[in-house]
Amino acid sequence: MQAFTQLDGLVCPLDRANVDTDAIIPKQFLKSIKRSGFGPYLFDEWRYLDHGEPGMDCSRRPRNPDFVLNQPRYQGAQILLTRDNFGCGSSREHAPWAIADYGFRVIIAPSFADIFFSNCYKNGILPIVADAAMVDRLFKECEANVGFRLKVDLPSQTVTLPSGESFGFDITPHRKHCLLNGLDEIGLTLQHADEIRAFEARHQAAQPWLFV
Repeated sequence: MQAFTQLDGLVCPLDRANVDTDAIIPKQFLKSIKRSGFGPYLFDEWRYLDHGEPGMDCSRRPRNPDFVLNQPRYQGAQILLTRDNFGCGSSREHAPWAIADYGFRVIIAPSFADIFFSNCYKNGILPIVADAAMVDRLFKECEANVGFRLKVDLPSQTVTLPSGESFGFDITPHRKHCLLNGLDEIGLTLQHADEIRAFEARHQAAQPWLFV
């Protein structure tokens, strides 16, 4: 998993509440269990004018010019700004896979669905809960200023606006440690590889008939 420390990123505003995981990555794309390749299908039903299916060449598909991801000013954005209850619906981990594969490293919203929120951390995405008034302000500044960027600093747990003003965000020590060090659950387990191998050797020596 890619580690996260600091990010100076372009902001993309998705001004919608209750965005569910089927909108983030529609069900027909869940056939693959690889974590890569989902970025072109992110928000597929909003992003394109035709019906998407796995394996399609998205560069040739007709795009919805009114959808925010298709607007030139937001190309290359790494911070997604959105509204309440982002990531609701099913628990599919493909949703953060698609978001990360597209290039987003941070999501800022007033609230998130619990399972989606947890899955973000497992895939190197930092979900930041900000109060509604600050989110409203960020939307207004993003709309008014082309190239609107924010600086996100995980060690200090702050988000800094172009004006220099900043606000803090909460994160548990465990999740912060994992993001800073690029550790998902597999990575955490492998930190104890020597102990695991030692246990397996003792277990095999004590009960060899189990390994015949």
